[in-house]
Amino acid sequence: MILPLVSMPGVNPDSIDLDAERNVLTVKAERKPTYGDDTDTVITERPAGTFSRQLFLGDTLDTERIEAPYDAGVLKLRIPVAEQAKPRKIAISGGGDRKELG
Repeated sequence: MILPLVSMPGVNPDSIDLDAERNVLTVKAERKPTYGDDTDTVITERPAGTFSRQLFLGDTLDTERIEAPYDAGVLKLRIPVAEQAKPRKIAISGGGDRKELG
């Protein structure tokens, strides 16, 4: 499982849009200003507006089972490894039934 973290302080969770298409995960969100229209802003640490980020995922990840909890301005993505990509034990057959030809 991989755990990428996306820092998005000041973003309302309802404005977050998460899409997985093929091997690309796109995170879109909108940060609205916390000040009123009648305020003159000189500088702001968190710019308002819409933004997006893309993560390119490997073929071995299961994009059907992504979990995305958002807490304290951090979106944590839990992306499990696909079952077919996990290592597995392969049974060996034969060997004991061998007869020698003479």
